[in-house]
Amino acid sequence: MKLCKIPPSISHYHLQRLLRYFSSSSSPSTSPLSPLSNPISLHHHLSFLRNFSSLPQTPPSEIAQSIATQLLKPEPENPSLPLQQRLSLHFSHVDFNPLLILQTLNLSSDAGRNVLSLHRYLSQDRPDVKLDDSSLRYFVEHLGRNKDFKAIDEFLTENRGVAGPECFRAAVNRLVRAGRPTQVIAFFDRMEKDYGFVRNRESLFVVVSALCEHGFASHAERFVKQVADEIFPDEAICDALVRGWCVDEKYDEARRLVGEITRGGFELGTSAYNALLDCVCKLCRKKDPFRVMFEAEKVLVEMETVGVPRDVGTFNVLISNLCKIRKTEDAVKLFDRMGEWGCSPDAETFILLTRSLYQAARIAEGDEMIDRMKSAGFGKALDKKIYYGFVKILCGIERIDHALKVFVKMKKDGCTPGIKTYDLLMGKLCAHGRVDRANALFHEAEKKGVPVTPKPYKVDPRFAKKPKVKKEKPQRETLPMKMARKRRKLRKLRLSFVKKPKRGMRMRY
Repeated sequence: MKLCKIPPSISHYHLQRLLRYFSSSSSPSTSPLSPLSNPISLHHHLSFLRNFSSLPQTPPSEIAQSIATQLLKPEPENPSLPLQQRLSLHFSHVDFNPLLILQTLNLSSDAGRNVLSLHRYLSQDRPDVKLDDSSLRYFVEHLGRNKDFKAIDEFLTENRGVAGPECFRAAVNRLVRAGRPTQVIAFFDRMEKDYGFVRNRESLFVVVSALCEHGFASHAERFVKQVADEIFPDEAICDALVRGWCVDEKYDEARRLVGEITRGGFELGTSAYNALLDCVCKLCRKKDPFRVMFEAEKVLVEMETVGVPRDVGTFNVLISNLCKIRKTEDAVKLFDRMGEWGCSPDAETFILLTRSLYQAARIAEGDEMIDRMKSAGFGKALDKKIYYGFVKILCGIERIDHALKVFVKMKKDGCTPGIKTYDLLMGKLCAHGRVDRANALFHEAEKKGVPVTPKPYKVDPRFAKKPKVKKEKPQRETLPMKMARKRRKLRKLRLSFVKKPKRGMRMRY
């Protein structure tokens, strides 16, 4: 008897389910899995499996959308089937991977706690799906966006031993972004007992840096002093505390903390001094922009005195603040002098200067900066978002032709334009009265599958075509008209010789 090969695209789990279905549908006396009793039935089932594997595969985006539709359905009071069983009924053939889980959760932002049913279905009913720390992080972030921290607590307790550093970082980040610093500290206190997370200096740094980045430097400093007997802070935590006070723009508090740290025997790194430099520049921009470089020089001299070297971040801070006060020429000169301190520009440096040059209407220099950025090896940093920023600046200064050139360059570099880019360009083209070019962009977006909707755009009166005024030919003067004009002129001449009475004088009687 010739044996049939099972196609490799059928997973072991799917094969078990299909064969279980066939065995249950057949009579108990004749088993379809026995080749001696019924070889034709086995051949029929394997041909069905081969045809099943040759069916066109559904795109992952459509699968994610269908799962999200189930999650977004409101749960009735007396459901015939719970959500977990419905998922098992409809999606048992789907191969779940971390990307599909992420797409599903992004499409079901209003699902609430229904995502926990999806997690229970994957962890209990699907033994072929292995959820690790990175996959569980997506559920924590989804619940954190909805500010359902009680559900996060239950979720982490249920997945104790599987959830790791990524879940811990996601939970801390969501608590801080929700403006709950006291809950973050309480979460750190019971993390080892309740969730099985490791309580060490690395986890302390995660909490302190999250608090400092979102404006809770005072809470972070008190928290570090509370746990100092158990976990002594290192230089990275001290740098994070200094950055936190600078984020709050409290320069005096940052200076106080720098003094305490140096007296304690710690050495601050370049990142802490970059934060001080940025804080000084921000305060000067608000009060007196002309003192930006004067005050910045004090911090730079202090860095040289202490022995802290400058890095690319130092120059990025200076260039960024110079560009914000429209001192583009000084920023370009500083960019050219970076090599004197042994520093090379990075992608952020090129992007900052390109934006500033475009804002100053120095178009050719901005294009040259993009070419220099690509030749330096930072071309991958030019993504869709960066190009959209360039196009927006050029449209803002009414350089629509050059914005279209940057748009073409964006497509050549492999960046697919989105709805916002097409809407911006079409609106500006219609405002300039170039409706044909705007319609061409609209059809191009439709061909590429970009969901652009037609809108009524107004033409800017500055660029509207003024109607041509037809000059009427002067009427030919007839002889009576000519004689009347002559009499009027002679009468004016005669009256010009008559002496006019002075104003305020009266004739005496």
